Amino acid sequence: MNYIVFDLEWNQSPRGNAGSHPRMPFEIIEIGAVKLNDKLDIIDDFHTLIKPKIYPKFHKMIKEILSYSEEDLKNDGIPFKEACTNFLKWCGKKCGEDFVVCTWGPSDLYYLQNNMDFYYMEKLPYPVKFYNVQQIYADKYDHGSISKLEKAVVSLGLEENEPFHTAISDARYTAAVMKQAKLGNFMDKYTFDIYRHPKRKDEEISEFHDGVLEEITMEYPSRIAAMAEPGVSTIRCVKCGRKLSKKINWFQALNSIEYGVGRCLIHGYMVSTIKIKKVGDSTDNIFLLKKTRPCQKSELEDIKRKKITVQNKKKERELKLQKK
Repeated sequence: MNYIVFDLEWNQSPRGNAGSHPRMPFEIIEIGAVKLNDKLDIIDDFHTLIKPKIYPKFHKMIKEILSYSEEDLKNDGIPFKEACTNFLKWCGKKCGEDFVVCTWGPSDLYYLQNNMDFYYMEKLPYPVKFYNVQQIYADKYDHGSISKLEKAVVSLGLEENEPFHTAISDARYTAAVMKQAKLGNFMDKYTFDIYRHPKRKDEEISEFHDGVLEEITMEYPSRIAAMAEPGVSTIRCVKCGRKLSKKINWFQALNSIEYGVGRCLIHGYMVSTIKIKKVGDSTDNIFLLKKTRPCQKSELEDIKRKKITVQNKKKERELKLQKK
């Protein structure tokens, strides 16, 4: 299986939200990619400019970072559907079997699928596994704090022989980070793309990898309805699957992430986190991203302090309301 490391550049309405197309707020104008073998060596590359259909004029912020002009896209670009078809054919026969994609952050894969939907192209096989190299790098080098690609390149002492913010050069830099950073057992560090999410129970995702149980739920009408579901609120040991006794009941921290901690008598403490994702502008429905992993007692104390902080903030708000 090959790794496809790709990067996109996209444009948006020069007039901001007022001129934004509801089905495609960001229009892809460049695709750049490199193909890696199992040793993470580059064996091929792909690059194309795309002639815009929705936003022919650059947004001012986009114009500042690109090394080409609107005229370049008009003269050298090809229609998106043709460009994307060529790209997917170059990648291999089937995503997830012949190749797997890698990106610096989750946005590129998300907007690729959004643009494909706009042109009613055939969807990628569901669910889409991919490697978020930005997050993998952050987990090893920056304690989970997200870094820009330029910072990672500098920190690793990689040669800067191409300009940033062109799709092909950023793809090459991302591949160089993958090779140089020695990110461990890379095959197990995938995650799931959420451009398409489960809508029914039989589409839900539950998979153990890289020491974490990753779950993506079906849609629910509200957070309350979701958390009332036993399968959602239950914390299980990632090693033996046992239902755990709660050591810290679920609470929503100030960063809007739900935390809960259980204890396995054999394998120790397990922390679960839940991120709530809105389905879209046309509905109030939500779905959940839940991850469960082992935690040390020191982390347990940190989570306890977070809960106390939340409780104190709540009391302060209640007191203010009473005074009014």
